[in-house]
Amino acid sequence: MTTAPSSGAGRPTPASTSSGLLLDRAPASFGAFVARAYARGELVVQPRMGFGDPGLMREGLERTRAAEAVTVGTLTLDSYTRVNDLPAARRAVAEGVPLNGYPLCTHSPAVSRDLLDGVHGPHFPVQVRHGSPKPEHIVAALLSVGLDATEGGPVSYCLPYGRTRLDEAVAAWRTACTALAAAGGRTAGEGTGRLPHLESFGGCMLGQLCPPSMLVAISVLEGVFFARHGLRSVSLSYAQQISPAQDLEAMAALRALSDELLPEVDRHLVVYAYMGVYPTSRSGALALLEAAARLAVESGAARLIVKTAAEAHRIPTIADNVEALETAARAARAAVRRPGPPVTGTEVYAEAHALVHTVLGLHEDIGRALLLAFRHGLLDIPFCLHPDNAGRTRSFIDSDGRLRWSDTGRLPLPGTAVAAARKLTSADLLTALTRVQRTYDSGGIR
Repeated sequence: MTTAPSSGAGRPTPASTSSGLLLDRAPASFGAFVARAYARGELVVQPRMGFGDPGLMREGLERTRAAEAVTVGTLTLDSYTRVNDLPAARRAVAEGVPLNGYPLCTHSPAVSRDLLDGVHGPHFPVQVRHGSPKPEHIVAALLSVGLDATEGGPVSYCLPYGRTRLDEAVAAWRTACTALAAAGGRTAGEGTGRLPHLESFGGCMLGQLCPPSMLVAISVLEGVFFARHGLRSVSLSYAQQISPAQDLEAMAALRALSDELLPEVDRHLVVYAYMGVYPTSRSGALALLEAAARLAVESGAARLIVKTAAEAHRIPTIADNVEALETAARAARAAVRRPGPPVTGTEVYAEAHALVHTVLGLHEDIGRALLLAFRHGLLDIPFCLHPDNAGRTRSFIDSDGRLRWSDTGRLPLPGTAVAAARKLTSADLLTALTRVQRTYDSGGIR
């Protein structure tokens, strides 16, 4: 493990950067592209973008690549494909019905290869994003067209999105990870050294009102799940919350735990621009995105998933996405990479460490450990209604803007983790959910 360049400046000469980004392996891989940008002190920015029409999807990728930013491309899949309702996706394509994403499993591999030809490559990798709790069909399809980067996880793509049983999601993700890992060196049909990449969505559980320690724990545990099923290139995520100071603590905790538990895996950290109720004003939305870019740089993250100024009103256009990418890149260039706070003494690290190590101690099989943890309430996502979630925990926004536990249920946390808070009413919950929107729309933070 080597140290990242301070202040985001200069080109380090070693073959690796901090957080396990190795520069001398898998030159054509998603992870290696991000590592090279990180070594140059540049933040990689990425859109959430998916269109059903291959021509429009290609245009989106081309304009993402041409943006004044260091970018990677995204194929976000449609809802039918996410839930494996491929007959409905085929009918929509045949009838010309617009889809809310790219139907990768419906268009022929030849169509998708043509879409990617001349766009996707070592200098512009493309990641498939989807939201499926059972992604085997998606992994098979992306590998068939020469892609090898995707995201999700057995917990993070199960609990928030539907009622798929957690044990089914764990089994499906075990199969998907094994298939993705086995494709290393052959997904492009030529050469060797490709390293398939998988990003945990664990730092984004329900988008908001989940204390950062749980986001960090789920992301790290999914990273361990990926590694134990053969993936050698992973990324761990964290979604921007309400308190910038707490977010920096969370990112430091995420880095420390990944250093401890994934020392042999190529890895980097990813920040998501705020996942909750977004500002309705253009100025507020862009200011919140700029804050996310600063968080990413200051915390040493290597990649940022952006949101657009149109987020609160409509599905973003290609132009909206390009504006977001370039806005984030400008803010990132003005920020300075700096060391995080001492992690062992922070509230977020102590809680996340307890959660992660409790779960890992339940069973040597990480999938079984996750199931046992949720069954016994040792992992429990506040306000999550999934039947496999105990639903005993609650959180609130403290007066200093930090997300804290008001009820830890059966979580393996000390009593001091519970902060004094009155019982949350529906009005309180609505106020909490819209706090960031109101703050940025009023110009309260810049």
